[in-house]
Amino acid sequence: MKIDPNSSADFSAQIAKAIKDTIVAGDLNVDERLPSEAELADHFDVSRSTVREALKRLAAQSLIRTQRGASGGAFVNRLSYADAYGQQITTSTLLLSMNSIDFATACEARFMLERACAALAAERRTPDHLATMRAEIHRQSQPGLTDEAFCASDVALHRALVDAAANPVLSYQLAGAVEAMQPLMNMITFSARSRDRIVTLHTQLTDALEAGNATRADECLIVLSEYTTELANAVFKERETAK
Repeated sequence: MKIDPNSSADFSAQIAKAIKDTIVAGDLNVDERLPSEAELADHFDVSRSTVREALKRLAAQSLIRTQRGASGGAFVNRLSYADAYGQQITTSTLLLSMNSIDFATACEARFMLERACAALAAERRTPDHLATMRAEIHRQSQPGLTDEAFCASDVALHRALVDAAANPVLSYQLAGAVEAMQPLMNMITFSARSRDRIVTLHTQLTDALEAGNATRADECLIVLSEYTTELANAVFKERETAK
């Protein structure tokens, strides 16, 4: 593990990357203790405060955990899908909030990934998944439902679709799309969309999954994607006109 004194990246970032690369390469195993701060400082020829900052970076990525006491120190973390899921949501939310991803790109990614889930969901969905989707459709049909509650229900329904695919890797990839991108889409389009049309499409989608009809489920998601893009374009055009 080395750092480049001529690099524009600060030393703590370089040290964090060097340790991360070692973990990814398998040279440091899960639950293995890292060298002490003093040992790392000597190895990289930096101060202990720089090492400490590097370790904080790794901990923020859930790559390591720290323990206190005589047997304490920094250890390679056992990263779970739940941990990775949360990080994916946070990262996607930040990218969107900083306008690093435009609406069309986010929409395309979300629905392409959901369509990948639909085929598996049509095969693997359980009564519980279908019950969750139907409960959300019923909730969305209530006339007094607030915009915020409708949007939350929309996310919950699509989360159930993703869960029905029973594939943790796809679930991880869709974490940002459903939990971060979809709320953004709702914020932009909620004032223009027809709730009745959304409920109808959600019902058709759920019916298709219950029937095990992957083709029909895919068609429903395509229509939802096109409708979402159409609404967003109308909202953006209206905003431009109002300037």
